[in-house]
Amino acid sequence: MKPEVSRAQKRKYTNSESKGHRIVNWLLWVIMSVLSAVIVYYVVTYRLFNFKHLNTALYAVVAISLLGVLCLNLLKKAKKTVTVISILYCLVAGAGLYATHSLVSGFSQLQQSTQYTEQTMSVVVLKESPVTTIEQLNNKTVSAPLQLDKQNVETFVSHLKETKSVAVNVEDIASYTQAYDALIKGNVEAIVLNSSFEGILEQEVPDYTTKIRRVYEYVIKKEQADSQIKGVKPTVAADGATSFNLYISGIDTYGPISSVSRSDVNIIMTVNTKTGNILLTTTPRDAYVRIAGGGQNQYDKLTHAGIYGVQSSIDTLQNLYGTTINYYARINFTSFLKLIDVVGGVSVYNTQSFTSAHGGFYFPQGTVELDSDKALGFVRERYSLANGDVDRAANQQKVIEAIIKKLASPSMITQAGSIMSQLSDSLQTNMPFEVISDVINYQINHQTNLNIESQALRVTGQMGLPSYAMPGYNLYMGVVNESSLSDVTSKIERVLSE
Repeated sequence: MKPEVSRAQKRKYTNSESKGHRIVNWLLWVIMSVLSAVIVYYVVTYRLFNFKHLNTALYAVVAISLLGVLCLNLLKKAKKTVTVISILYCLVAGAGLYATHSLVSGFSQLQQSTQYTEQTMSVVVLKESPVTTIEQLNNKTVSAPLQLDKQNVETFVSHLKETKSVAVNVEDIASYTQAYDALIKGNVEAIVLNSSFEGILEQEVPDYTTKIRRVYEYVIKKEQADSQIKGVKPTVAADGATSFNLYISGIDTYGPISSVSRSDVNIIMTVNTKTGNILLTTTPRDAYVRIAGGGQNQYDKLTHAGIYGVQSSIDTLQNLYGTTINYYARINFTSFLKLIDVVGGVSVYNTQSFTSAHGGFYFPQGTVELDSDKALGFVRERYSLANGDVDRAANQQKVIEAIIKKLASPSMITQAGSIMSQLSDSLQTNMPFEVISDVINYQINHQTNLNIESQALRVTGQMGLPSYAMPGYNLYMGVVNESSLSDVTSKIERVLSE
């Protein structure tokens, strides 16, 4: 026979259980408070959900939930109900916080690489050379373009002396291409080669890598100036409307997105949130313009501006069009186009039928459906097109326009995390997350219809014009049509000021 439990024992057990329940509820309330504080921080700092009073509603839900649970805990009422409500709140808030943090941290990765640039400097010899180590070149002479790339060459030479105890004598030469020619002809034993200029060399000698061997490599990492990292903040009206220019630089290179490289795609995206107008202005890669920065304001192809860094390209285009470029986005096209698969493919109108060299895809005239691989063939091709690089630039605009339209659709909000993950290794931008939030908030608040237009600067092909980066070579250049330049400039300013 079991002994009867006394009333006092029952009361003691009940009080103990009740006390334990209250402690759990207070702990849950503390967790709720911490989660709420972090959520409010994200919403305020990154200006999230600032449309249709959604952020105000969120603050109200947070305040009511915290105060309600606090009051019930103080009054020691509805303990089980409070527990259920608190757990549900923590689960929902935790999931929301995780998604928000993933989005913000994913975007911050796109900005981290804007803080520095990378250039790989190499010592190169002929394939059949007996030289196999850098030490074998101690006190030997190497060829390098000191006037063209003085800072990088001297940094590299200093590195060899300080870390490898190798002293080399540098023989100045006009360009890296001429240094390569001297190496091939046997005039020099070794040369210095900057990876940023290899695209130029490959253009003239497609199989150059089969004839050379690298005996030493060193990556020069340079911090960027604050002005480059932060961009130029545009003016914002009282109602949140704004207009700005975003420079889209398209590269197609292996290695990290922070690597300095030629820019084969040069588009200024002019955005006016008040009118919903977006203007894509393409400047042909071969446009013969004055190159700012490392180009010493000398005439050359626009694409060569990229080898001196993205700021050189920005300054060159600002000088050309007399406008301010507020931010930039630098895209590795090969990996960026994989984003097309994330958004479910895109449709574009093709004005002329052709077969692409990349992938051997046939694109008939009319509307064509593109996945990432087909899109790469579509935007790379120029030799099969009637107007060469001009038509290629138009096709690039079409694909970018199609991606923008897909990303602007409400259904893409749920895929924001996946999109950020896809872009992490293929895009860098100095455009702040808050600015993008403001653009999205304004668009949702005012239900502005997006109107995307395209234009391209007209150029006339000409051979034999001098190139600062490749002196002595007979290159194809695009002489700028002054009438077209005036029209393009006026349209950019009109969209900005509407």
